[in-house]
Amino acid sequence: MPLTRLTALTHFAATNLGPLAAPPVAASADASFRSYWRVQADGRSWIVMDAPPDKEDVGPWLDIARRLRAAGLNAPEVHAEDRAQGFLLLSDLGTRTYLPELTEASVESLYGDALDALLLMQTKVDTTGLPPYDAARLSTEMELFETWFLQRHLGLEASCDETDLIEATMTRLLSSAAEQPVAFVHRDYHSRNLMIVPGANPGIIDFQDAVTGPLTYDLVSLLKDCYVEWPLARVYDWVEGYRQRLLAAGVVSVGTTRWRRWFDWMGLQRHLKVLGIFARLYYRDGKAGYLKDLPLVLKYTLGTCERYGELAPFGEWLEARTRGIDLTRPRPERP
Repeated sequence: MPLTRLTALTHFAATNLGPLAAPPVAASADASFRSYWRVQADGRSWIVMDAPPDKEDVGPWLDIARRLRAAGLNAPEVHAEDRAQGFLLLSDLGTRTYLPELTEASVESLYGDALDALLLMQTKVDTTGLPPYDAARLSTEMELFETWFLQRHLGLEASCDETDLIEATMTRLLSSAAEQPVAFVHRDYHSRNLMIVPGANPGIIDFQDAVTGPLTYDLVSLLKDCYVEWPLARVYDWVEGYRQRLLAAGVVSVGTTRWRRWFDWMGLQRHLKVLGIFARLYYRDGKAGYLKDLPLVLKYTLGTCERYGELAPFGEWLEARTRGIDLTRPRPERP
């Protein structure tokens, strides 16, 4: 962070908290231009979000945070804001993200809390005015697969027949998504954005891109997490348990087979998008850490295609195109 901006951030924190016990310490940075800084004052810990106003608008974050908290969910509380400079002073949800603490011993409890919170999000959060996660947006996301994963990362140019296959597959996925009830969608409801907060678990972060869209989207983000994998039979047990809860709440009335198909096909849409996004984060944004996660995302993608005859031709083509390639290694620019 430039010294002048760090000085401004420190001044913002001290103005609202009084003397700081120590200089701000970097807490985390996400895949956008936002960064987070931990400050100590009066024996308490706080978080300052730094969202440069020429690159990030804090308005959506503030809007969704208030909606989540109004529904009883544990999103950070806003104590002060300076929109002109792009600073927010927030309650500190701690340092314990789900990802490093998910084990055989902890997963049932942690996912139980996450599924409780998800049900609350999908039944209690006010969605008035949120943008729709519609076919146009879902389609635009899947186009990242061809642009950044196939072309930039693998160096492949799809033939006309291959393009037709890709488009036919995406059309099927869009049709499946359109069948689902619409609910609040966090869009990144997974182990890196859920915090372990004793007594108020989970803490929920990175929600500023929330929309209204297909009911299974956040469920698949959680249970087919791009950073951690669980046996498929166990995933389907969680999926079915959540369907039963939605049935009881009057949100859905579908059977297991259709519900599972919705879940799997929504996952394929998400994972095609993520293959593109992770490649883009490396090649465009210089964020090197995401290439190592591509093999798991591809595994999810191919696994879903294997289980559904309509998707098998696409899966077989993609498997052939990626066979023997180390996806974790970057591809140099063409001369």
